[in-house]
Amino acid sequence: MATAAYRERGMSTAEYAVGTIAACAFAALLFKVVSSPEVQEMLSSLIDRALKTGG
Repeated sequence: MATAAYRERGMSTAEYAVGTIAACAFAALLFKVVSSPEVQEMLSSLIDRALKTGG
């Protein structure tokens, strides 16, 4: 019984590691998309329009 609990503890640590790596990969992909010139131009245009209509 004690060995099964020990294995489960290791599995949760491995799952946290995989989850952390997946989150970092998703963050890197999101950063790549948001920092692309096309997306930056679209965001700038959206912000400019929002400021002009508020004004």
